[in-house]
Amino acid sequence: MPVSAPLRALSVLVGLPVLLFALITWQVVADGPLVGVDERLSGALVHPDRFAELLSDLGNVQVAVPVLVVALTYVAWHGRVAGVDLWWLPPLAGALAMVLVPALVAPLKEWTDRPGTPAVPPATGYYPSGHTATAVVAYGTAALLLLGRLRSPAVRRVLVVLCAVLVLGTSYGLVRRGYHWPLDVVASWCLGVVLLTGVRLVDRRTPPGRTPRGVSRSTRRSSSGTPSSSNGPS
Repeated sequence: MPVSAPLRALSVLVGLPVLLFALITWQVVADGPLVGVDERLSGALVHPDRFAELLSDLGNVQVAVPVLVVALTYVAWHGRVAGVDLWWLPPLAGALAMVLVPALVAPLKEWTDRPGTPAVPPATGYYPSGHTATAVVAYGTAALLLLGRLRSPAVRRVLVVLCAVLVLGTSYGLVRRGYHWPLDVVASWCLGVVLLTGVRLVDRRTPPGRTPRGVSRSTRRSSSGTPSSSNGPS
């Protein structure tokens, strides 16, 4: 039975990050060649300064999660006002993706037991990067869900660019400050992509909107029988 194009695209979108994450994790646990490359790259990039500190703070729960909460609240309100069936499902999927970040990252940190860079006090549990995963899922989910509710192409482009700047800025700050090895960050990108794919699937499969509240079915057509322009967004 032939596989549809959307299914193939989904397999690639999820499969590649999963494979890359598995490869990186294997190298970290086995102290493989990639770890040596990672450590040399970190040595070349680390330069603790105030700017790197501020960028890394973008991945703090106290910063990223409130941004996500505001976005989810707007998406829920927009769907409810537009009469969308299961309007609560996309915000719930976004919230669940955020909850899954610590649920996945914490056990991995304990299992891999990776030490930190020379720029931080001696400790273990740095792989993968929780701050990076938080930034990817919080800012990424906010952007994904808002994109479908914004009509202006210019605003949509600005939103995508802003999301990319926040995620990449957080990632750069964490490596530059020495809080994480580069592979810690890349692994969290992979986790984030998988979680964001789940949010996107739920959002796309949510039924379209019905007639907004307050608009009766009798007023959905004009007296001439043609569709009225007053219909709400779908």
